[in-house]
Amino acid sequence: MKKLCSLFILFSSLVVSAQTTGSIQGKITDTSGLPLVGATVYIQNLDQGSVTDYDGNFSLDNLEEGTYNVSVSFIGYGTLNKSVSVTSGSVTQLNAQLSESNSILDEVILTASKTPQKITDVPATVNVISARDIEEFPSFNIGELAARQKGVDFVRSGVLGTGINIRGFNSAFNSKNLQVTDDRLSTLIATGLPMGSFSTVTKDDISRVEILLGPNGTLYGPNAHNGLVSTITKNPRQSEGTTFAIGAGNQNVLTARLRHAQVINDKFAYKFHFERSQGTEFNYTDSVYVGTTAYKELDLDRDFDSQKYGASLYFKPSDDSEIIGYYGHSNNNNLGVTNAGRNQIKDWSIDVAQLKFVSKNFFANTYYTWSKTEDTYAINQRTQNYVSFINNGFSEAEARERSFTEQWFPTGPGTGLVLPRGALFKDASKRFNAEAQYNNNWSRFYLTLGAQYQLDMADSKGTYLLDEGGIDLDQTGVYTQLEYKLDSGLNFLLGGRIDNHELYGTNFIPKVAVTKKINKGTFRITYGKGIAVPSILNLKGNLFGGLVLGNGEGFTLTDGTKIAKLDVETINSYEIGFKGQLSDKLFIDTNAYYNQSDNFISPLVNIADAANGNFVTQIGDQALADVIPGSTGAFVLTYLNFGSVDTYGFDLGLNYYFSDSFRATVNYSYFDRDLDKNDLANDGNLDGQVLESELPINTPNHKFSLGFHYNKGKFYSAIYGRYVQKYDFFSGINVAAKTQDLDGDGVNEIVENAQNGRTWNYGQLGGFTVDANAGYNFNDNLSLGLSITNLFNAEIREFVASPVIETLISLELKYNINFFENK
Repeated sequence: MKKLCSLFILFSSLVVSAQTTGSIQGKITDTSGLPLVGATVYIQNLDQGSVTDYDGNFSLDNLEEGTYNVSVSFIGYGTLNKSVSVTSGSVTQLNAQLSESNSILDEVILTASKTPQKITDVPATVNVISARDIEEFPSFNIGELAARQKGVDFVRSGVLGTGINIRGFNSAFNSKNLQVTDDRLSTLIATGLPMGSFSTVTKDDISRVEILLGPNGTLYGPNAHNGLVSTITKNPRQSEGTTFAIGAGNQNVLTARLRHAQVINDKFAYKFHFERSQGTEFNYTDSVYVGTTAYKELDLDRDFDSQKYGASLYFKPSDDSEIIGYYGHSNNNNLGVTNAGRNQIKDWSIDVAQLKFVSKNFFANTYYTWSKTEDTYAINQRTQNYVSFINNGFSEAEARERSFTEQWFPTGPGTGLVLPRGALFKDASKRFNAEAQYNNNWSRFYLTLGAQYQLDMADSKGTYLLDEGGIDLDQTGVYTQLEYKLDSGLNFLLGGRIDNHELYGTNFIPKVAVTKKINKGTFRITYGKGIAVPSILNLKGNLFGGLVLGNGEGFTLTDGTKIAKLDVETINSYEIGFKGQLSDKLFIDTNAYYNQSDNFISPLVNIADAANGNFVTQIGDQALADVIPGSTGAFVLTYLNFGSVDTYGFDLGLNYYFSDSFRATVNYSYFDRDLDKNDLANDGNLDGQVLESELPINTPNHKFSLGFHYNKGKFYSAIYGRYVQKYDFFSGINVAAKTQDLDGDGVNEIVENAQNGRTWNYGQLGGFTVDANAGYNFNDNLSLGLSITNLFNAEIREFVASPVIETLISLELKYNINFFENK
């Protein structure tokens, strides 16, 4: 009887509760009616929310009678706010359509905290290349869109080669910002360099690119110390259909792409993509100097091509979780600029396999990357090798064959020595990564916990690394991030990460931020630390027969001088910023920052002083001759840590909406540094003098751009003018600088339009260019677009060892079949 009474009381209470409370239910779609899976519906003053299911449906239950402000948000779309009244005992319908964000302040991003977050709430400067930006840019190389972002140093080395740098310290081997794609590293294993054109994803499958300026090491680990570039691809449930695209341009550029995405049922969806692109680089030769004589690069092949494909399978075990499997492949032939001349990339392939689990509170990710090339070679070194044989009477055929591995050193009439000067690069490196993360919130308190593991398995087959038997290095990171949000709009963030590296032990990476909502904007103050762990190439490099050696163990010279092994580079960054709406039509995003960099990793430095009998005798605890047979130690280039440098600057971005279809963008960036020339710890090449050229800042003081966007009906267009102040660039053997006396002795060490060391100096980089693109959507399926880079064919050189960038024209025809519309 007691049990019966208890059941009756429980039933009665449920009935009473149902009569005194109500609920909000509905469906969230995009403007085409396609359900948005995983959209967030949230009542802030109750701290109660829901996530839409496979059909875009949601439900918020047990709500007291009253009126609530409900926000609806989804990554890449504008946030919708609605006032909804709830009546006791009834269901209030809320059906909403979200549009791709036109207002910068409404946009929701994912990268900063690894969870969806309104862009104004992010305690960092964030640039977003949106799905619309990508869709309306008729070129297969969307890297060009980075030129339109504030605070980004965009460079172009040719038709194919584009790259970005963030807040200084650029070089021809630039690893100063971390690049990720769908939560996996997009960096080469041994060098740590961004994959760039080696990426396995195609333009039509990219949903957005989020660029974070400043250190982001707390959640992403080492080497996110100057910035982070995150590429996010499309979910097939929001992008069902088939896309065919063909493109053509000058320089013999041709591209063909296919993407297909389909939802099978409420559990399964899939997508796949394919691309084939090819073209010819500008007619430019990077002269190779043997003494004062210049030679053309041997067997220079200016034709480039890439082929890439990939597929993903999406499985939903429940309404609020998903398992994603991905495999991607790319194969590449092109020219690559390095700090020791150009590389001829030959059939370099990248493969990636990934398995990821995503749910409301838990995230797990594991992936495997492998890299392979057999025939890539350093053009500069191979050309020098070839010349050494030809000039000493060897046949053309023998000189070509031996140029990949050897150099002839004459010792007398008709006699000489064969030196191992390998120009060939082979690679069979692999990398394994795993990550798990938990996030949740309780009222105003938000928690993120995670751990990451990485195992690098480098293998150059002895061609460019000291890697007999391979090199395995692992590192583990554990991180947490805590946020506390007040109704007043004041938010506090505290984060920390502990990283343990096999060679460098434990490092702590903290982050602190305070944000405050002010009217229609957010003010922020942040502190973040970043670290750069030397790459495997920095540590174990063995290039050109020991002329370039990594510094993972330190060196000893004839006189007993010890050269310390490389340590971790650190950066402490302080930033203030504001992102908001100054008027109904004017939006601003601005920041000012101050960075302190320590233990900076130098460019290549010769540590031997053969003229005074001071040779390199040991590498670590081993005799140099035992490690590099035949090496005398008379000339050894390696990497060092040196000194400290403070850098500072500010970025300003303005967007003015003349109308919903017409917008103007203004971006300005200032950057400078403070180098103490009296501190010999800043003497990068150990010659007793601190020179500006030893610190490769390689960044202009001023950058400015002005752009106009027009999008109405079936027509879209954009035009951008970009000014980069002329600046000096030093990277390895590469020099692009004005004539100058570096050490004040009255002699110009750098001479413009003349040979400087082993390269020709064409003068400073930078200048003014105008880019434009336009297109027309004939109907919902067919569109035609045109893109012109360097519209007025201005004579501008953007990178060392690279040609003047001439006008590039790209025409693209695209056909879309939207399955959802046909259902």
